Amino acid sequence: MITRRKVLFGSMAAGAAAILPSKLLMSKASQPSTSVKFAVPPGACDCHTHIFGDASQFPWFSGRTYTPESASVAEMRALHRALHMDRVVIVNPSVYGADNSCTLDAMKQLGPRARAIAVIDDKTSAGQLDEMQHAGVRGIRLNFENFGQTNPDLARKAFHSAVERVADRKWHIQIYTRLPVIASLHEEIIAAPVQVVFDHFGGAKASLGTGQAGFDTMLDLVHSGKAYVKISGAYRSSDKAPDYPDVAQLAKALIAANAERIVWGSDWPHPAGGALPGHTAGDIAPLFQVDDGRLLNQLAVWAPDAGVRKTILVDNPARLYGF
Repeated sequence: MITRRKVLFGSMAAGAAAILPSKLLMSKASQPSTSVKFAVPPGACDCHTHIFGDASQFPWFSGRTYTPESASVAEMRALHRALHMDRVVIVNPSVYGADNSCTLDAMKQLGPRARAIAVIDDKTSAGQLDEMQHAGVRGIRLNFENFGQTNPDLARKAFHSAVERVADRKWHIQIYTRLPVIASLHEEIIAAPVQVVFDHFGGAKASLGTGQAGFDTMLDLVHSGKAYVKISGAYRSSDKAPDYPDVAQLAKALIAANAERIVWGSDWPHPAGGALPGHTAGDIAPLFQVDDGRLLNQLAVWAPDAGVRKTILVDNPARLYGF
């Protein structure tokens, strides 16, 4: 989905492309320029990241909606040293389709501090699922948003299929979508024998506040313990950079509903998620330059109590991802 923020960044990139060689538009994955202002507890986990490898080793999915710049394990290590994060969850990005090779390779490099969320399809065998579980995969992702999928019937069908594949493994289902789709899945999620995790504030828009349609449904799922929400990628909910103050109302409402069902994620390396205006999916879409130190500092605004922050950063990820 191309948001107002992406249009803005896309317009800037498109304008620059007209006057600069393409190689000058490339930028390394962002690193924090602001130090963390609160004491990050030991065992803290960044629950939403991606790795983008060398395309010659890890080919792109032909049906992708964008092509990112690279983002390496070494760069991720540097990020987490700056953020004082001891653990990480790598989410297989949409640009690889159901090929999890790059994510699994990154997990192997990172060792026991890493877990992953895979993407599977009908061709993914039970044997492959076994191998992924042994490697540290703890769930699968349904990405409706990047592919513009908002049909409730198709969402329900995909959800039921996912439940059948993971229920016996005690994995969870991570969903990237928007609030109306979450509302349409309410009964299915309540009845499901697995946990559900919503990416990026469940797609809520900060400008619409806590009264926007579907937010109450998400709060109910969080309050009941049937769903987790990642308070991640604040810039995807708001265009009020750099601190995204209007996101605070969403974060505080979710934490108040049930702090034991909230996890934090950086969304590093901040991919565009779609082709820039005037470009195709095969063109390189530069990674957004986001100050993750500044973003992490917002957690102390959303959750002023150190005990609550420990619940979000340490206890909940340990339970959800099996650290």
